[in-house]
Amino acid sequence: MEYALLIYGDEKAWESRDEAGIRENVARHERFMTLLAERDAMRGGKELAPSGSATTLRRRGDDVSVTDGPFAETAEVLGGFYLIEAADLDAAIELARELPEGVVEIRPIVPPRKSGS
Repeated sequence: MEYALLIYGDEKAWESRDEAGIRENVARHERFMTLLAERDAMRGGKELAPSGSATTLRRRGDDVSVTDGPFAETAEVLGGFYLIEAADLDAAIELARELPEGVVEIRPIVPPRKSGS
């Protein structure tokens, strides 16, 4: 089963890291990606640009508005994700424990559905 590991954190803290802190975080993610590769669990993943670069689309019935910025102001923002393969939620949690960030949301991926047409 596929799971998304959604990485949340304090964007201001991420931006204020020194070079040594950045290198250590990159090294920890490289180790995590090596672990996923060894278990044939890596399906994808990317770091996201800062939340200020987001564009939000809101739909209410037939009305659609597009605004600059994230949907909500929060202390923790989505900073990146991994798409992994795991046997079950327990296996996904075991892998997520290896990430260096403090908050990781684990979500099952819903398989594509057919419209019936």
